[in-house]
Amino acid sequence: MRIIQLTPGTGSFYCGTCVRDNALVTELRRLGHDALLVPLYLPPILDEAPATGGAPILFGGLNAYLQQKVPLFRRTPRWVDRLFDAPGLLRAVGRRAGSGLTSARELGEMTLSTLRGEDGNQVKELERLVDWLRTDGKPDVVCLSNALLLGLVRRIREGTGARVVCTLQGEDSYLDHLPEPWGRQAWDTLAARARDVDAYVAISRYYGELMTERARLPRERVHVVHCGINLEGYGDPPSLPAPPVLGYLARLSRLKGLATLVDAYVLLRRRGRVPDLRLRVAGTMTAGDEPFVAEMKAHLAKQGLGGDAEFFPNLDRDQKIAFLQSLTVFSVPTTYGESFGLYLLEAMAAGVPVVQPRHAAFPEVVAATGGGVLCEPDDPDSLADQLEALLLDPARARDLGAAGRLSVLQQFSATAMARGVLEVFGKAIGSGEQAPGR
Repeated sequence: MRIIQLTPGTGSFYCGTCVRDNALVTELRRLGHDALLVPLYLPPILDEAPATGGAPILFGGLNAYLQQKVPLFRRTPRWVDRLFDAPGLLRAVGRRAGSGLTSARELGEMTLSTLRGEDGNQVKELERLVDWLRTDGKPDVVCLSNALLLGLVRRIREGTGARVVCTLQGEDSYLDHLPEPWGRQAWDTLAARARDVDAYVAISRYYGELMTERARLPRERVHVVHCGINLEGYGDPPSLPAPPVLGYLARLSRLKGLATLVDAYVLLRRRGRVPDLRLRVAGTMTAGDEPFVAEMKAHLAKQGLGGDAEFFPNLDRDQKIAFLQSLTVFSVPTTYGESFGLYLLEAMAAGVPVVQPRHAAFPEVVAATGGGVLCEPDDPDSLADQLEALLLDPARARDLGAAGRLSVLQQFSATAMARGVLEVFGKAIGSGEQAPGR
């Protein structure tokens, strides 16, 4: 099967979606399929070998932005557009991503235009993408990384005849943070294009149900395939560290719950029942995240704990695994409805038990893996209680860590994910019925 995975790149920081999609394509190849990850907008930043195979960056981010802002660029010849698709220039643009240079209004307008596809301002980029798929990609299946790309579907369908499958992973949070009227219009446009897709892959049952309702998706086309990770490098966990360590691995932002975790850590140290507890924080940090991280460090220093807390931004893969294996217990207490939480599988693969809020996909993931416990959302006291219970009961912490690790090895590997996704592809191809409009 010839499979093209279209995934937006971030250009400057690690992204869980990119990591998940890259692991999927790499495993599809290992299973004998002709699969390729094709980046959109900006270069992908990955902590493992890319599965791009020399594919170009399509729907170039700088051209898409210029075509949105300046009508002249909607009519420029291709030789002009190539200047703005130069890899070095896109990498430079990527380094400025996340620095707050694009206004909320601009994001809203551009998101809506992209969702409108052939009726949007980026139609020239869309036609180039379809031309590449038709001549170089020649796919049986095109898999979209998320539903924000639904504006591409009609022209991909018309231009290639391929089946189109769309992954559902985290779109709601982005759309809900767009200002009005663009947020509402984007949701409405997404729903209007939802029936163009042959099948959807939701990364959790929770998120599949949420998006089916909010985007008015055809329920019979939504299938759940949990995330999986590349397990290379996750050897046997070392012995528990002394003194114990509380860890976090996600984007260093307030939305991911880092402030809640810091508050819980301060509470634990004030209680004094785990007197030597250390805090280690790692993950993606953009220029836009730096003020918040500085605020967290200042808060810890004010509490007299600055010397017991360490921050490790933007780790590579080997550093990430070593970091996880240095932890006693792990938590990313997000403040929003996380669609899965790939970092949970990474922590469990390292044998580390997790404590997560009782909302969104976390109850589902914890129940499926047996690798942790739940606390109340947005509640530092509840989080501190559950963390403390594990820290004071090392035998239970080891048992949960071992159960989570075994579950990830057996059920949440990249292999398990790829086989689940292939089943969905097979249903889409073998159904004998294409999405309306073909």
